[in-house]
Amino acid sequence: MAPSYCFEQTTTIRASMALVEHCATDLNAMAQWLNPRLRCRPFGDNWSTDLGSRSRFSLQLPGWQPSLISTVIARSPNLIVWEFDGFFKGQDRWQWWATGEGTELVNRFEFTIPNPLVEFGFNHFAAPWTKADMRAQLQRLKTLAETQAQLAEYG
Repeated sequence: MAPSYCFEQTTTIRASMALVEHCATDLNAMAQWLNPRLRCRPFGDNWSTDLGSRSRFSLQLPGWQPSLISTVIARSPNLIVWEFDGFFKGQDRWQWWATGEGTELVNRFEFTIPNPLVEFGFNHFAAPWTKADMRAQLQRLKTLAETQAQLAEYG
C-alpha cells in the first residue's frame, strides 16, 4: 500500500464568494493562476465543473508530459472536488466560505503514488516544489480575485 500524502493551503481573499468561485473554476481564470507548466483541458469541446465532468491536467516538462485524468466528484456553490487518476491517485479539494474579511479559501490535495519509482522521485525532488507551487498558485488566485473585485468596485 502506497503512503498517503496531504498538502493543505489556506488564504483569505478580499472578494465575494461568487468571485472566488469564478476564479477557482473558470478555465480562462484558471489559466491565470495555475502553474504556467500545468495545462488543463476538458474532455470534449466544453469546459465544465459540473458533477461528473472530466478534464485532463498535464504537466509540461522537457521530454515528458505526465497527466492526470480528473472527474468532478463533489460540487456545490462553495465546493469543488476533483478526483484524479494517473501518476497520482487522489483528490484535489477546493472549498470557500464567507468571512468578515471576504472569503476564506482552502485547497487540500490528498493523494497516493502507486508507482514506487515515481514515489521515490516525488519524495526526493518534487515534494517541496509541490508545496511551494500550491502556495504560489493560491497567492496568484488571491491576487486575481482581489484585482477583479477592485475593478468591479471602482469600475
